[in-house]
Amino acid sequence: MNRKYKFACALTVLTLALAGCANKGVKVEEVKPNPLPKLVNAKSLTAVFSKSVASTSEADPLRLRLDADNGTVFVVNPNGEVEAYQGKQRLWQKKISKSGLSSGVEAKDGLVIVGSQKGQLFALDQATGEQKWSVQLTGALLAPSLIHAGRVITVANDGTVFAHEAETGKQAWTYSLPNVQFSLRGQAAPVALDQRNVLIASANAYIYAIDALTGAPRMQRRMAVSDGRSDIQRLIDIDGEPSVAGQFLVTSSFQGQVTAMDLASQQVIWSEDASSTQRPEVAGNGVFVAQNDGKITAYEITTGQKLWENDQLLNRQLSNPVMFGQNLIVGDMGGVLHMIDPSSGTIVGRAKTSGDVRTLRVIDSQLFVSTRKGAMSIWQNR
Repeated sequence: MNRKYKFACALTVLTLALAGCANKGVKVEEVKPNPLPKLVNAKSLTAVFSKSVASTSEADPLRLRLDADNGTVFVVNPNGEVEAYQGKQRLWQKKISKSGLSSGVEAKDGLVIVGSQKGQLFALDQATGEQKWSVQLTGALLAPSLIHAGRVITVANDGTVFAHEAETGKQAWTYSLPNVQFSLRGQAAPVALDQRNVLIASANAYIYAIDALTGAPRMQRRMAVSDGRSDIQRLIDIDGEPSVAGQFLVTSSFQGQVTAMDLASQQVIWSEDASSTQRPEVAGNGVFVAQNDGKITAYEITTGQKLWENDQLLNRQLSNPVMFGQNLIVGDMGGVLHMIDPSSGTIVGRAKTSGDVRTLRVIDSQLFVSTRKGAMSIWQNR
């Protein structure tokens, strides 16, 4: 029987390994997060919206996220509710799942899409919150869907990619990713490649381009390699969404590399060792990666040359980095939003939310933040 083992997170695996060493009398030094660096004349951010929802398990790396469309903000609650706001005014609130919700929100084309741990996919009307359709998929839904080319593209945690007609919920096609015996518990959300095709990242470090209308595969490319000796050391998942910037596709992988590919030739142009389960950010000529050990590294996009590296936030369990205005923003386990000069890597400011930051997004020149503790907030530059 072909079995697949999902690890909640790499830190859980590491903790178990260290516990085993401790039981054998081997002294293990506790890893502590770096203290916050002192700042002079620090910049900050202003919160313009906040909403508290239920928290998620510390061991489950869910990245619940806010979304916005046509000036309306949509909030998912792990307890099974979805809410819509304009400014601070709530337009509607709907309880749609007794078993809770586990994927972030995708809002587009008049729809709000959310999913559950039990594989239920729900489509709601943006204006009213009324359920338009729901379908049962084959695995837990841990990542947001993508609405693209009239399809709702969803990746279940068993490695099956589903496409449903956005209007009716009728299944259009499925695509099965290669099965791997061991992987991290998590899944990158689908990403639009162009007007018709979508990108899917996998646990075997491949990127797949699939026609959103027909399900036909258009490209598959290995983006990382591993030389680990054990099954755990060979974990090499791409759990952060790939970044598309002009002719470049950039990925980062766990225990693997940050890799840039030329989309025209479909050839890898550079690859540098780095371990990250977060989406890399691409801005200007820079590729910015928040690594699992807390280092933030910047690479030149055409050559892979390292531009700078910041190690002041070691072991602070960083979120994905995003460019927001003139600064690079990254969140940490203490709810701190760090503002970084993208040209030098210098930390120039900070703001504070509640709980470890799991997801950062920039929508309509505002910073959307979600934390494991359930603090959903929107920020703007001062």
